[in-house]
Amino acid sequence: MLTGSCACRAVRYEIAGELGPIVFCHCGDCRKAQGGAFAVTAPVRTSELRFVSGEDALEAYPSSPGKERVFCRRCGSPIISRRAARPDVARLRLGTLDTAIDARPVAHIFVASKAPWFEITDGLPQYAEYEPTR
Repeated sequence: MLTGSCACRAVRYEIAGELGPIVFCHCGDCRKAQGGAFAVTAPVRTSELRFVSGEDALEAYPSSPGKERVFCRRCGSPIISRRAARPDVARLRLGTLDTAIDARPVAHIFVASKAPWFEITDGLPQYAEYEPTR
């Protein structure tokens, strides 16, 4: 069982299953939503994600056609993003996890639009857009 929360702790969640592959997303929308060079995300099954408190504090923002970003309206912490075409999957923002994990990122995605002031130096695979397996 994994647990997580937003910065103000109003929103708390549990994940009963496994995280999917962790990626660093460098797209412009993720950079703006995170306020940094990239977002660190992993897919989770929506059937295994449960909000244990603060679901009423969640706000969804339609960031692009068919996609919304879900955040805490009180503190602004990004929690998940989801696509209408994939209602069974949410992309969790890993900075909100409270449980320590052993899994490590596997790739950088959307590096074609990465911040010009950030240099990737870790040797992980880099993809101009989505990773080929998605």
